[in-house]
Amino acid sequence: MKGLFKPKPRTPMELVLQTRDLLIFLDQNTETRERKREEKMSELSKQILEMRIVLFGNGQAGPNPDACAHLAREFFKHDTFRLLVARQNATHVLAILQRQRVGGRLIASEYLENNLDLMDVLLPGYEDGDIALTYGAISRECIRHQIVASYVLGSEYMKKFFTYIQIPNFEIASDAQSTFKELLTRHRSTVAEFLSANYDWFFQGYISQLLQSPSYITRRHAVKLLGDMLLDRSNSAVMVRYDSNKTIQLDTFHLFKLFVANQKKPPEIISVLVTNRSKLLRFLGDFSIDKDRNVFEAPVPLVKLHFRYDKPPKASGADLTRR
Repeated sequence: MKGLFKPKPRTPMELVLQTRDLLIFLDQNTETRERKREEKMSELSKQILEMRIVLFGNGQAGPNPDACAHLAREFFKHDTFRLLVARQNATHVLAILQRQRVGGRLIASEYLENNLDLMDVLLPGYEDGDIALTYGAISRECIRHQIVASYVLGSEYMKKFFTYIQIPNFEIASDAQSTFKELLTRHRSTVAEFLSANYDWFFQGYISQLLQSPSYITRRHAVKLLGDMLLDRSNSAVMVRYDSNKTIQLDTFHLFKLFVANQKKPPEIISVLVTNRSKLLRFLGDFSIDKDRNVFEAPVPLVKLHFRYDKPPKASGADLTRR
């Protein structure tokens, strides 16, 4: 008779508490006999699968919003996030839980604000090939919360990303690049403050380690990201800032002229250039440099002309882009 009845589904609170107990057992009993440990691991996998069903649905019916909210509330209340981050099969569960709203509040943001030290566990994961991709994916989800992004931008990890992006393992380096891009593009006002306050060391490192990297892929990604940053409206002050470092000025100018020379500029780029036309003309008028003077002086008048007329004069790619 027992087999005729399906077990009663566990409540979100039961799921969280039982999962937490299993995680604590596995962390604290590392010398438990192998068979016992495998049984606990199997139970944990079932628990995680049940949480996935609550959050994503079972294929026949979609998720119940009340059950999802209840699960998220209990999950963060009992600090299960910290215990679950190391489990590779829990990445999607952690991602969707961070996006759950409870009573209109994004409770993951409140939790992470009080547990920012989690990023000190996640980001160094790039130094360990076994956990790098799992920790990288979770890090990007955490960075979606502005309080977390602000914490990371103000930390020493920003300098370490220059190294992480050039790790020999292609998958890990690409993942680190994705996280770096998320940090520097998602929260515009926070990024603008960071770039203004850390202009010198950040761009010196960015140019010397990324734009001048021996890796073509690293250079290509770095150029694309630099363009995304400098041409964002929030960073217009950073784009036109005059800096005493002549190498940065020259390299930045060579990058900038590529955007100006592009005859198929997206509307957003045209809008930023037009909005800042007077500032850019003033900047170029005062802009002089000794290094590679012949290479530098030739394109400057053409760049200026692009700003003086509503319809910029056509110039050959060689005229503006030769270096």
